[in-house]
Amino acid sequence: MKRLIAVICTLVICQLTFAEKLGTTRPERMGMSSERLERVNDMSRRYVEEGKLAGAITMINRGGKIVHFEAIGNRGADDPRPLEKDDLFRIYSMSKPITAVAAMQLYEQGKFYMDDPVSKFAPELADLKILNEDGEQVPVGEEITMHQILTHTAGLSYGFNPQHPVDKMYNDAKLWEAKDLTEWAEKLAKLPLMYKPGERWHYSVAVDVTGLVIERISGMPFDQYLEKNIFAPLGMDDTFFEVPEDKTDRFLPNHFWNAKAGELGTMPVQNNTAMSDYMTVSLHSGGGGLVSSTMDYMRFCEMLRNGGTFNGARILSPKTIKFMTSNHLTKSLSASTGGEDPIAAAFPGVGFGLGFGITLDPVLTQTLGSAGNYSWGGAAGTVFWIDPVEDMIVIGMIQLMGSPWNLRQDLGIAAYQSILETNE
Repeated sequence: MKRLIAVICTLVICQLTFAEKLGTTRPERMGMSSERLERVNDMSRRYVEEGKLAGAITMINRGGKIVHFEAIGNRGADDPRPLEKDDLFRIYSMSKPITAVAAMQLYEQGKFYMDDPVSKFAPELADLKILNEDGEQVPVGEEITMHQILTHTAGLSYGFNPQHPVDKMYNDAKLWEAKDLTEWAEKLAKLPLMYKPGERWHYSVAVDVTGLVIERISGMPFDQYLEKNIFAPLGMDDTFFEVPEDKTDRFLPNHFWNAKAGELGTMPVQNNTAMSDYMTVSLHSGGGGLVSSTMDYMRFCEMLRNGGTFNGARILSPKTIKFMTSNHLTKSLSASTGGEDPIAAAFPGVGFGLGFGITLDPVLTQTLGSAGNYSWGGAAGTVFWIDPVEDMIVIGMIQLMGSPWNLRQDLGIAAYQSILETNE
């Protein structure tokens, strides 16, 4: 019994120490309401009880202090064990801001300019082609620039629309079965662009190209660069492309919503395929390949909120972060509505910076928030945003592919309604 008590005490002390590295405090000290923050838990509990999610972790930081951190529900649809705060999630496209930060570290060092052609670092991507009206691949006649891959205006695609001839080629190319970024780039180089570079905003594999460029400029494998220059300095010990053997018990299953059956299903694993098989990874996807914990991702976000420094480590200059979180989309870019920022055609009130979506007008988004919020989410429903006005970070972590639920909006309402003292 004494030994058991000692073990429990040690675990409690370790957990408190872990949390205290970021600092926790009562919400009221940060101008928020403990009672109203319970609505965040109520929201998560409702989703779980209705069978829409296996579990969810939510975390809120204001002014550098954790005011809310809760895990609700179970590990998986087929795993009734309680969800734990240190469980590991596929963060998919929430990898993108991390990759953008890594690139901007090199930018700060003078390793590239925004108007540099990408082929300067990845010659495989010189002389790209585009489909003409006859379906023939013809030379584009211009180079993709570093700024364009950082803003999703390079003309690349993702393969999300199987009816489009270019996206069909993306799927047929089996990009994610490449053994490494070099082979991946060789496959990509054979595919035509969706649009001319700089013509419009189109979500794409551009951030994976960014990872390749980081690898080439730094002379280090991309995963090692991230570990040395971001993860280790910030104390992000639970963020990686390949889940270590001693942490596999914390790695959550992924899910999809089976609309016909009205229930969650568990996603199968495709062996030797990036972003499906996390046990043996050699293709390090900067656009979507990382696994992380809620606390680790908060460490990354806190670095951004705090002007580029955390844990005694300077990652970026605050001036660089301001540059990254400004809207880089101009009205000269084409959009289906004509004369508007291209991303705003699909998402009113939203722009795009270097690795982040930017809230330009919260009224147009029809969701509580602030102008200047920067954010992104992942394919399995993970989401974060940083609000410079309210000095707040909000993170929501689930594992549900293509979630049909309004979790992002519900989390935003629950988080913001808990503010008693606004900075606006």
